[in-house]
Amino acid sequence: MVEYEDYFEDDFVSKSQLKREAEALQQLGEDLLSLTKAELAKVPLDEDLEAAFALAHKIKGKHEAYRRQVQYIGKMMRSRDPEPLQEALDKIRNKHNQATAEFHKLELLRDRLLSGGNDALQDALNEHPALAEEMQRLRQLIRQAAKELKEKKPPKSSRELFKLLRTTLHD
Repeated sequence: MVEYEDYFEDDFVSKSQLKREAEALQQLGEDLLSLTKAELAKVPLDEDLEAAFALAHKIKGKHEAYRRQVQYIGKMMRSRDPEPLQEALDKIRNKHNQATAEFHKLELLRDRLLSGGNDALQDALNEHPALAEEMQRLRQLIRQAAKELKEKKPPKSSRELFKLLRTTLHD
């Protein structure tokens, strides 16, 4: 005869734990709903989930209907493996974070070039040898940007310098 306690010990999952897992899956569904259609196309969804997401996008303005649809998506997610969906979401978010970090690095490099003079330019050339090809244009844009700053004009050259750095270092 199987002991009563032994029977429940191995497979026991509390009601609270089941609820937390269901809420986590619903949150994953909401996170996926926040993606653009192009980003959502990169997520491995089956036909049913794809249709549920499409319907949710259509009824987004109708609060109660949207809430029910999100709950339905959460319910559908319980019968599927959430790992591939979570991995795809993380990959999309990480790509965005990497692009933002690159953008900030380029801004800092531009600001160092504008404020640091020839020493900053030489440091940038040592860090990024590809900039040597654009040396004349770099110097010209740095001079123009300093002149625009001094005369309190719009930072046209500063923007051009940023574009030059982006195309030279990321192509």
